[in-house]
Amino acid sequence: MLTIVLATNNPGKVREYRELLEGIYLRLVMPAKIGVHIEVEETGSTFAENAIIKARAYARASGLYALADDSGLEVDALGGQPGVLSARYAGAQATDAERVQALLTALKDVPPDKRSARFRCVIALASPDGDIVTGEGTCEGRISFAPKGTHGFGYDPIFYLPDMGKTMAQIPPEVKNRISHRASAAQAIRPVLSRLAAQACGC
Repeated sequence: MLTIVLATNNPGKVREYRELLEGIYLRLVMPAKIGVHIEVEETGSTFAENAIIKARAYARASGLYALADDSGLEVDALGGQPGVLSARYAGAQATDAERVQALLTALKDVPPDKRSARFRCVIALASPDGDIVTGEGTCEGRISFAPKGTHGFGYDPIFYLPDMGKTMAQIPPEVKNRISHRASAAQAIRPVLSRLAAQACGC
């Protein structure tokens, strides 16, 4: 079976990936579970650059294929911010709730029709030799005026999906995993993972 280390120790993200990649004969592990403890500085200026930096670092440290992503929120009224700084928007140690509040404060005078935004995700798969394959996905929406919903994480409670009339945090995980930016990126990279998994098991 093909073992892939995920460049995250976030259980929520790991659970999401297991659902997104269901049906492919592979084993997804967190770095801590296989004794890999590294800090990777995300010095890229784009989501793709950061995903590649992380994937290569974890592949090198583990000797396994590594899957990393970089994703974030692009708000048009803020010139594409917070972008690659989404996870650090209110400071490196800020909570999800603090980041959400900081964004709502920045948009407090922006009317509903000017609050367009998108989640963007780039997934990078690195081989132990450093070869890279990437996949990208986006999900369009707009920023609501107050958080709603209990599902998901990050900016999900204020990312409103007009077609559904709900925020990302108000829809069930199985629905999110069909429409999210990470789902689109995972679909883009799925054929490569399927081929590698088939090679690993001799199928």
